Amino acid sequence: MAQHDFFGHMWWHGRLRGHGYRITVPRQVILDVLHSREGHLSAEDIYIEVRKEYPQIGLTTVYRTLELLVRMGIVFKFDFGDGRSRYELSEGPEGFRHHHHLVCSVCGRVIDYSEYLDSEQQLLDKTEAGLSEKYGFKITNHLIRFYGLCDRCQSGE
Repeated sequence: MAQHDFFGHMWWHGRLRGHGYRITVPRQVILDVLHSREGHLSAEDIYIEVRKEYPQIGLTTVYRTLELLVRMGIVFKFDFGDGRSRYELSEGPEGFRHHHHLVCSVCGRVIDYSEYLDSEQQLLDKTEAGLSEKYGFKITNHLIRFYGLCDRCQSGE
């Protein structure tokens, strides 16, 4: 198993143990892959990477483990409209990784957007507060996706 910064992984160790789950080899290797390969990986992408370090793992185990990690909030699961679920860690060593996605409708490229202007953050805060009040709903998180054309597809590359 690859050696990574222990402190960067501590948050998911605590989360697993806190929910009464052991840190099994498949769970650790899958989390290592998600940690080391930034981006939005499909279960098949993760499976290919995990097999390099843990060849005996099966695709079913990868799917089951990912679903468990999603239920626990350690991993986010996204569907960007291409029929394949994508996964990424919900946190990093610095804490919760809140971001939005820009999805190209032509090539499928996904861009993480996390550098919010003050006016954008104020609009999001105001929208959340308004929705909470209007529906009596306590919002704990949100996911926003913008669809359009990336710079490459606009220029015809």
